[in-house]
Amino acid sequence: MTDPKILKKIFLLKTIAVIGFSPKVNRPSNFVSSYMEEKGYRIFPVNPGYETIGGRRCYKSLIHINQKIDIVNIFRKAEHVLPIVQDAIKIEAKAIWMQDGIVNENAEAIAKENLLIVVNNDCIMRQHLSLKN
Repeated sequence: MTDPKILKKIFLLKTIAVIGFSPKVNRPSNFVSSYMEEKGYRIFPVNPGYETIGGRRCYKSLIHINQKIDIVNIFRKAEHVLPIVQDAIKIEAKAIWMQDGIVNENAEAIAKENLLIVVNNDCIMRQHLSLKN
């Protein structure tokens, strides 16, 4: 379980790049992001296959976003996480969030060495809901 102090620190941040954002509304990347947007977070979809998703501009990668990103929320397989973390370091993100089932210890270690807060194998929406109770 993720430390509540870490969660509270993350949830003070307000911009989230969602890696692997799906245009399908029933996919976790879509409905989790919609929930976070409803709670006041700015969402930046990242999916190189689309120019827009659900009326939102979609970006090819983190480095193509011309806004400050606080949280990088990853909905990709673990083997794809390291280059995402490397880009997160380049753009000076503050936190990496690997959704349910995603664990990459090497990428996590590199993120932490670069002072990023890291959560893995957890759902940002579920944890946000749990802190509100």
